Amino acid sequence: MFSGNPISHTTTLLYAARGVRGFADGFAIIILPAYLSAIGFDAVWVGVVATASLLGSAVLTLAVGLLGARHDLRALLTVGAIVMVATGLAFPQSADIAFIALVAFIGTINPSTGDIGMLVPLEHATLARVVPDQARTRAFARYSLIGALATAAGSLAAATPQFLIAAGFTTIGAFQAMFYAYAALGVVNVLLYRRLPHVEATDMRTNGSALGPSRGIVYRLAALFSLDAFAGGFIVQSLLALWLFERFELSLAAASLFFFWSSVLSAFSYPVAAWLARHIGLVNTMVFTHIPSSICLILAAVSPNLGIALTLLLVRSALSQMDVPTRTSYVMAVVTPAERTAAASVTAVPRSLASSMSPALGGLMLTSAFSGLPLVVCGVLKISYDLALLWSFRHVKPPEEKRPSD
Repeated sequence: MFSGNPISHTTTLLYAARGVRGFADGFAIIILPAYLSAIGFDAVWVGVVATASLLGSAVLTLAVGLLGARHDLRALLTVGAIVMVATGLAFPQSADIAFIALVAFIGTINPSTGDIGMLVPLEHATLARVVPDQARTRAFARYSLIGALATAAGSLAAATPQFLIAAGFTTIGAFQAMFYAYAALGVVNVLLYRRLPHVEATDMRTNGSALGPSRGIVYRLAALFSLDAFAGGFIVQSLLALWLFERFELSLAAASLFFFWSSVLSAFSYPVAAWLARHIGLVNTMVFTHIPSSICLILAAVSPNLGIALTLLLVRSALSQMDVPTRTSYVMAVVTPAERTAAASVTAVPRSLASSMSPALGGLMLTSAFSGLPLVVCGVLKISYDLALLWSFRHVKPPEEKRPSD
């Protein structure tokens, strides 16, 4: 196992790294569509780049799942942070769409609200191994809370290009400066991950093995999570920002403020989700908070004015992410400790693959006569996912929810 005082030391470093990544993603997901629009690409190309990013995340996450059983988790996390640095440095180098799509595929910029990518299963597996079952959901709620608050702060930072332009930067130069800031934050994560303790070889063999007795549960969860991710891909954050820009002529500064409050509401929903899970269970918390959020998204699509649309989207933000810490905790709970790294990867990869299929379709829908169509499609599919999850896993309980007679 980890040496020294692993719980406090390791969790503190992971929380800090999650915060840094969240801040970087917070401004990158808003800057990316604005940058692509500034260099001449429309909503369809924004969707294509988002698809490339999500597809690349799936491939890298799968590679991490295969390597995690045989390599030091600290080393893999450090490599992921180095890729983050390279992503920020590469984006400003060319306005060629093929190059941009390639960087999006290989890189770490996340166009969606969900926390995805090669670093996620590694952090999840590491965190799950250093906290007891009774504290697991609270630990993931804190992890998600820190990430969401940092993302909120990053959303505010997305207004920085306007100040840079006022200071004499060109529009393109201001956006490029933000990508370099993204690279600098990647360097910070390299330093944080390097301070994590090593995993001893025996521990890796025991806890990093492939799927075994929980294979069936993991595959069923992966299939359902894929439906949820496919739905979410229709209105990833970058496309939602673009919809607000085009449908209501929202300014970049106003968008950054909206996404700040959106992230803040999501952040404070995480401890509420942990509290709810203790009272009604993990699966019920996922389902009964998710359905109302999807209804709000559908209503936002047909809203007659900006005020109503933003209000509904903020209500959605307060509910839609409650399944994040509960979903992660549930996956870590219903598999054996030896399967956690593989389970995190196997449930993450199909999510990324599924979500990579829909942004290009969502971008195309944004150009239709009814630009709110991707919001409606997303909401309907997510409600279908919630009902299927409730039906399939209502009797599969994590250890802390089982009665002595179970």
